[in-house]
Amino acid sequence: METINLTKLASIIAAYKNCVQANSKEWQEKHKDYIDSECEKLPSGSGIDSGTQLILEDCTPEKLVFTLDFHNMNENGYYDGWTSFKLIVTPSFSGYNLKITGKDRNQVKDYLYDLFYSLFSIGNEVNQFTHF
Repeated sequence: METINLTKLASIIAAYKNCVQANSKEWQEKHKDYIDSECEKLPSGSGIDSGTQLILEDCTPEKLVFTLDFHNMNENGYYDGWTSFKLIVTPSFSGYNLKITGKDRNQVKDYLYDLFYSLFSIGNEVNQFTHF
């Protein structure tokens, strides 16, 4: 499974936003291409049937924001609605923090935390993370 380096992604997002402000079209496009290629690694399927999206305008060098909808199933195995979530990733002294907002229907947040912990890295260091 490919991972997404959060440190690099946050840096490229900051560079992209700087290029937008400076009206540097060439580098703006290069940075956007990198961001888009990393976002192709975001989960889609296995309940996250409409994919995971990066909310670029809400991102800062200290915060990455994603949205996703989870397709819930009932006890009989039939789909019975959607739950919307926002995933907020922030740095910490020991790695990164994840916060998932939204209703925790059928304890799906545990699954989502595990999924995103395995997707994200912070470089060559050992992944250290917390959630709140």
